[in-house]
Amino acid sequence: MQATIPRQVITGAVVPRSAVVSAVLVAGFALLTAAAAQVVIPLGFTPVPITGQTFAVLLAGAALGSTHGAASQLLYVALGAVGLPFFAEGTGGWSVVAGATGGYLVGFVVAAWVIGYLAEHKQDRNVVGAVSTFLTGSVIIYAVGVPWLYFAVDAIETGDQAIAAGLLPFIAGDVTKVGLAALVLPTAWRAVDRVRR
Repeated sequence: MQATIPRQVITGAVVPRSAVVSAVLVAGFALLTAAAAQVVIPLGFTPVPITGQTFAVLLAGAALGSTHGAASQLLYVALGAVGLPFFAEGTGGWSVVAGATGGYLVGFVVAAWVIGYLAEHKQDRNVVGAVSTFLTGSVIIYAVGVPWLYFAVDAIETGDQAIAAGLLPFIAGDVTKVGLAALVLPTAWRAVDRVRR
């Protein structure tokens, strides 16, 4: 009986997955997330700004798979935590990780793993599947970020206030990011399939 080989994610399908290549890809997506964090729209009524980070997180998980996708986001958070200006608006340091937006950063790691896992199981090969995969990742980010915001900010006294400050203002932007990522990824897969023929 012929053994079945699980489908690799995009990067594994295009280039060999040596330790060096994997390390470069993990570092590259960490830097991409840091760059996306500098695309910022501050909101005066909440300590959580609109940024481009979640788009990078979605792509990291889908392109690198569960282990390397999560590793890229863990590296991103670690580099920012030690003081590099990798977080939104060029901030860094442990105080950011422990502060109002720290839950979203933790959520990035979990979401990248889950998105990567779903991508490894072919859930991202068409637009509908990619939308479902990326929505799942976005829900995870908010499931960690909003409760963290509630406990981290004294001025937020109720769950409704946490949702109003940490979720509702971002829905439209995240739906747009999910849609863009869902359009990009199946197109990338079709290109990969042509390369592999």
